[in-house]
Amino acid sequence: MSAGIRKIHYKPDLEELSIWFGPNFRRYKYFGVPEHMFEALRDASSRTGFFNAFIKGRFDCALADPSALRNQRWQDIRSAS
Repeated sequence: MSAGIRKIHYKPDLEELSIWFGPNFRRYKYFGVPEHMFEALRDASSRTGFFNAFIKGRFDCALADPSALRNQRWQDIRSAS
């Protein structure tokens, strides 16, 4: 997960933060993340630095289903054409 952050998304009702990392856009979900932490990450001058200092290792996380990633890429490709 050391490659840069590519994309972030937050579900406030679930307190679930999704972060896409690296050239392969591997998505990890972080659980129990307060909204103010997402906002601080979103607004940070260095998202990777903020992530390493305040999120990594502090919240439960899981690698998102790879098939969901493939489906999202396909939808992104289709919507771009």
